[in-house]
Amino acid sequence: MLALLGFLTIGVFLLAIFTKKLSVIVSLVIIPIIFGLIGGFGAEIGGLMLDGLIQVAPTGIMLVFAIMYFGLMMDVGLFDPMIKKIIQIVKGDPLKVVMGTVFLAMIVHMDGNDLPHL
Repeated sequence: MLALLGFLTIGVFLLAIFTKKLSVIVSLVIIPIIFGLIGGFGAEIGGLMLDGLIQVAPTGIMLVFAIMYFGLMMDVGLFDPMIKKIIQIVKGDPLKVVMGTVFLAMIVHMDGNDLPHL
C-alpha cells in the first residue's frame, strides 16, 4: 500500500508539472504533503520532511556546485581544444564519436580525487 502511495505521488507530481498546473517548487512541497496526509502520516510529516532534507541537502549542494563549476569551465572554453581535436580525429563516425566522448569524460574526470590513497 505504501509503495502504491509513493508511485501515485510521483505520478501526480509529474502530471502536475507536465500539464503546467503547478510549478516544480510548489509541486515538490504540496503534493508529498497531501499524499502524506492521505497515508496517515499527519503527525510525523514535519520530522519526515526534516529527515529527508538532511539526506538530500549534501547532494543538492554538490549538484549546484557542479553545474556552476562546469558551466564556468564551458563558458571560458576550457574544453574547446580537446573537443576540436576529438572531432578532428573521429571524422563523423558514430562509434568513434562515442569513444571520443568517453575519452573526453576520462580526461575531465582526472582530478585526483579517485586516485588510491597511500
